[in-house]
Amino acid sequence: MNTSRIEHDFLGERLLPDTAYYGIQTLRALENFAITGIPINTEPLFVQALAFVKKGAALANRDLGVLPVPIATAIAAACDRVAAGEFDNQFLTDMIQGGAGTSVNMNANEVIANVALEIMGHQKGEYQYCHPNNHVNCSQSTNDAYPTAFRIALNNKLVGYRETLYNLADAFAAKGEEFHDILKMGRTQLQDAVPMSMGDEFHAFATNLREELLRIDDSRRLIDEINMGATAIGTRVNAPTGYPELVTEYLRDITGLNLTLAGDLFEATYDTGAYVQLSGVLKRTAVKLSKICNDLRLLSSGPRTGINEINLPPLQPGSSIMPGKVNPVVPEVVNQTAFYVIGADLTVTMAAEAGQLQLNVMEPVISFALFTSISYMTNACRTLREKCVVGITANKAHAENLVRNSIGIVTQLNPVIGYEASAEIAKEALKTGKSVHDIAVVERQLLTEEKWNEIFTFENLIRPVFIQ
Repeated sequence: MNTSRIEHDFLGERLLPDTAYYGIQTLRALENFAITGIPINTEPLFVQALAFVKKGAALANRDLGVLPVPIATAIAAACDRVAAGEFDNQFLTDMIQGGAGTSVNMNANEVIANVALEIMGHQKGEYQYCHPNNHVNCSQSTNDAYPTAFRIALNNKLVGYRETLYNLADAFAAKGEEFHDILKMGRTQLQDAVPMSMGDEFHAFATNLREELLRIDDSRRLIDEINMGATAIGTRVNAPTGYPELVTEYLRDITGLNLTLAGDLFEATYDTGAYVQLSGVLKRTAVKLSKICNDLRLLSSGPRTGINEINLPPLQPGSSIMPGKVNPVVPEVVNQTAFYVIGADLTVTMAAEAGQLQLNVMEPVISFALFTSISYMTNACRTLREKCVVGITANKAHAENLVRNSIGIVTQLNPVIGYEASAEIAKEALKTGKSVHDIAVVERQLLTEEKWNEIFTFENLIRPVFIQ
């Protein structure tokens, strides 16, 4: 039989199903913020981090004598269960909401209080024994609990993203090794430039992405700084002496992260610069990844009328009308993911700028933008590696033939016959369709066959040595 309970806040009373571990303030948030339809439990690391924060606070308050030991013990036990994911379905508030995250904080307070009540042998809603505000939220404000949980969750979420990006870079590096002996034409401004190794091209992709691993590490160090104990604006109101330092120490132990207490709690409570930095890093990586995918699409274009130096794994038919057409669908979806992340960076920028005075109330949309960006980038990197990069093959003979027939190889002759003569050869080759070799060696006899062969070895084309 379904039962219910009545809860109250200073706005009045509301009826809740007794199966709900959340309370009246969560219920009001569910009614008020039907924005994305995406609840916070879609980010389980955020729910886990909220439990970590509440546990750290309970233990610090216990040690400082402001929270009775039995209540603190029950709260800590409840937090362990919440952190383990047992009550994820009770964290239902929308990712985007007004109130600077108060609804998220109260969702956590209410769930943890009711779990603790059951542990203590009481009924849900019997808050005289364990209260969401008086006990679970003791010595806290949304303005320090929410951003601290957000930073812990970001830190942990970045671990998985970093690993996925690392693996993608390694996949490109492996292709670099596989293609090390393939000669191809380098291009600038979509025009023939000078020869290179296809291996060097793919190694460059790997290097390009590996640079981003360092930027992720820099960003993680920035979000290691927390403002727990600042409470409302940084004055530490309602927090006992020594609490900020002690709760930070507990959180280091609970999370395993190198969390540090901000030196200026006033500044740390309103500042969102670390989020802007992280968002910029995500955007930077997205831009790089999109550029690489543009290159993959160009290099695989054709197959008969494009560059066609590489083949991407065929995953699905590419057209409802053109038989046999296969599209580069994975690079395309990564491009689109990058566009989203670039747009989300603007959201973070505007939200960070929109803070006033002692608090930035726009942090919920910042959290939504960063969580989704990290998730989407993680998925994009994994998809690109598994469904595209590892299966790329090279059309070696075709790539090398493009080099041999290219006018761009005339650049190699500059030190031997001079720029002007080289330009004349290029002009005639373009006009007549003759090869650079035939014009320079056979017709004009500007260099011998032996000299030509010395200049145009594979090694000298990909690692040029100055020859006169």
